[in-house]
Amino acid sequence: MIREFKLPDLGEGVHEGEILAVRVAVGQAVREGEIILEVETDKAAVEIPSPFTGTVAEIRVRPGQTVRVGEVLITFATEEKPAAGPEPAAAAEPGPAPAAAPPPQPAGPRRGPVPASPATRRLARELGVDLAQVPASGPAGLVTAEDVRAFAARGESPEPPPPAARPAAAAPPPAAPEEDEALPDFSRFGPVERVPFRSLRRATARRMVLSWARIPHVTSVERIDVTRLEAFRRRHKAQIEAQGGRLTLTVFALKAAASVLKAHPRINASLDEAAGEIVLKRHYHLGVAVNTAEGLIVPVVRDVDNKSLKELAVELKRLVERAHARKLSREELQGGTFTITNAGALGGWSFTPIIQYPQAAILGLGEARLEPVIVGGRERPRLAARLRMPAVLSIDHRLLDGADAVGFLKAFRQVLEDPDELLLSLV
Repeated sequence: MIREFKLPDLGEGVHEGEILAVRVAVGQAVREGEIILEVETDKAAVEIPSPFTGTVAEIRVRPGQTVRVGEVLITFATEEKPAAGPEPAAAAEPGPAPAAAPPPQPAGPRRGPVPASPATRRLARELGVDLAQVPASGPAGLVTAEDVRAFAARGESPEPPPPAARPAAAAPPPAAPEEDEALPDFSRFGPVERVPFRSLRRATARRMVLSWARIPHVTSVERIDVTRLEAFRRRHKAQIEAQGGRLTLTVFALKAAASVLKAHPRINASLDEAAGEIVLKRHYHLGVAVNTAEGLIVPVVRDVDNKSLKELAVELKRLVERAHARKLSREELQGGTFTITNAGALGGWSFTPIIQYPQAAILGLGEARLEPVIVGGRERPRLAARLRMPAVLSIDHRLLDGADAVGFLKAFRQVLEDPDELLLSLV
């Protein structure tokens, strides 16, 4: 019996992958569970086991090829026999051929803003297409330029309604370049080199475009005095390392963020536009952005609120090592409710991180640096060297306001500036 093996669902938001290696050959006997492929997604490099025991009949992919979830990769000849079915019925008189199925139609206009890039919106305006009517083929409902062209080619775009009287609007921003605008021949100006736009980088680019196009970002910045916290970290660093962990400022940030998120539930949420609801998540699975040679990967630390600093230090070290080795499992990449990205190890100071759609916020941390600070209050002011770290919170302005960001950062700062307060969160 010939069995088809299709690319399985490899994780939350993963729609395609790039074939890194094919571990089998045509005619080779394989057993169920034996590794047959290596596939790189936007999140990790995944070893895929065979779901069958049998012989490889056909290999339909090659290294470097991009494949989508559900696409047939390999066929197997197995010893299983097809299940016996009922006797075939006598042939009926041929009837008229069924009418061709009409092209898919959207169920109706979308509610809320339609996710699309500026170039796609411009194209829709030029073709007279209502984006709310266009079936989307991109990830998370993103309407692409190809969707707009196909919709316009079918002649389905309704006549635009007459414009309603409204106050004068501000001048539109400069139009973005078309998505398919050809690049110039750069080799005319000097030597060039072309390298593959690999799966991880390409998928990250799509996710960032989706997040930026769909989420109106607002960013707040705070400076946190981590002098006492750093002294606490140094005192306990060797103890944690002896237990297999690594005590970093990110570990403290994870614990502090989980504690503060409980008092700011809308920051640990997602907006369900279709249902017209805000999804408040009562679990605290925090993603940590890891900078690898291939790009950013975001493993998820689960149930941060229920774990000790030692447990977090051990788990985060393990996840970071697995991220660099591209060995993270699907479960280790799914279900994040809030993300922390720390550029301090790279020497970064302040930046504006992009939210991981469909989360509602992301926290960026910079390098802790010694700064001259006036301490002692108004009565006995004096100049002192203090270790201060920037914290940057980007929020989804659809369900959060600037006051929410300021309130979160203020509480987050208070916890980190007082290690005793942080330890109380463990009780």
